[in-house]
Amino acid sequence: MAPGDSGCKALCRCMPAGSLAAKSGHLEPFSVLNATHDPTLSSWVESANLLGDFPIQNLPFGVFRGNPDAIGVAIGDRILDLGRTAQAGLLAGLAPSTIEACSASVLNQLMALGPRHWAPLRRRICDLLRAGSEYQAAVEPLLVPMNDAIMAPPAMIRDYTDFYASIHHATNVGRLFRPNDPLLPNYRYVPIGYHGRASSIVVSGTAVHRPSGQSKDAAAQAPVFGPSRSLDYELEVGFFVGHGNELGQPIPIAEAGSHIFGLCLLNDWSARDIQSWEYQPLGPFLAKSFATTISPWIVTMEALAPFRAPAFQRPEGDPEPLPYLRSEEDRERGGIDLTLEVHIASRRMRESGIQPMRLSKGNSRNLYWTLAQLLTHHSSNGCNLQPGDLLASGTVSGPLPEERGCLLELTQRGAEPIDLPTGETRKFLEDGDEVVLRGYCEREGFTRIGFGECRGIVG
Repeated sequence: MAPGDSGCKALCRCMPAGSLAAKSGHLEPFSVLNATHDPTLSSWVESANLLGDFPIQNLPFGVFRGNPDAIGVAIGDRILDLGRTAQAGLLAGLAPSTIEACSASVLNQLMALGPRHWAPLRRRICDLLRAGSEYQAAVEPLLVPMNDAIMAPPAMIRDYTDFYASIHHATNVGRLFRPNDPLLPNYRYVPIGYHGRASSIVVSGTAVHRPSGQSKDAAAQAPVFGPSRSLDYELEVGFFVGHGNELGQPIPIAEAGSHIFGLCLLNDWSARDIQSWEYQPLGPFLAKSFATTISPWIVTMEALAPFRAPAFQRPEGDPEPLPYLRSEEDRERGGIDLTLEVHIASRRMRESGIQPMRLSKGNSRNLYWTLAQLLTHHSSNGCNLQPGDLLASGTVSGPLPEERGCLLELTQRGAEPIDLPTGETRKFLEDGDEVVLRGYCEREGFTRIGFGECRGIVG
């Protein structure tokens, strides 16, 4: 078999009859099922065949520390070093620009190439790692144990924008401050967002320092300056821009999906007491710019194809999106069936050997706005998005109490503390608390894939 061929092609015969690949030729290639999604596909990396986050049907991208840092692909409990794979000639047959991008120390160059380069690379990696591959002997020395790797931010993030895309979160929070009118009238028409701080984005495992700032109690005459007493997490989905757009050239909704490289988990830490004092009239500032944690692995849009879902069903009486945010394809498949969990472990829990306790379990299908709508709206004024830019969904919450994605909602602004297994209670986060976000997609007839973990300890 020539190095540029993919043994995965032969697996197309194994795809379920009537699959999306057979009936949706009008869709972007990255959103169509193909042989890389075949649930019967296995890997010669045995750990990838066990129940876990990184089977061969996933193949997420990340960057691990080295001299220099290197792009890797997660497979089971191993990382395939893409730079060394390229040097070994195992990516021959791909476009020279793709091979060059795989040898970089961040993913921006690969992100900029677009789906026409991402898809062949995914097929090639699949072929190298599949069970029975003739390349196993050549590839095996290029694997790095995941436990030995130190992960780095996957891209050089120049810009970061955080949205407010969950109507359940917006309503729950609004009700705490405006009981009679929780949702502002523009919410159902315009995706709300703010420009965040890119320099304080850190990778999972980085300690988070409690911020200081101004806050003002309701009964106080004047604010005080000091450490936040209402530190919170926010369960979010982040997504990275692939190829961008020229300044002044908006991205149409029909093309938005092809500009998204992939997704990660994101915790937008928030100091609620600082936020409630400073947010009017211009919105979040120091209450959110001190730290944002992301998971190290980017799950590609192509890997997520089996888990696409209809966009959020708007209640009767809600307005239709304005025409520039409206697409039949996005309405049918703009959502992603991604289960999201938040776990907490206090210092005392860890010292006692108690596993993190789950605080909530929700799903990104509850987002009122799709990722494509968020990206299209962001660029609609001509704003130029660039490869590696990070956009985030905002807190993902659902209609049920157990689906609330932050402590502000779960504890009703501290009025209903949460009980921990050690007898401790939490209104907001205390020093030593560790917050762990997890995400995974599963659907009958397909292999479960996961996002790994997004961890942070309050220092």
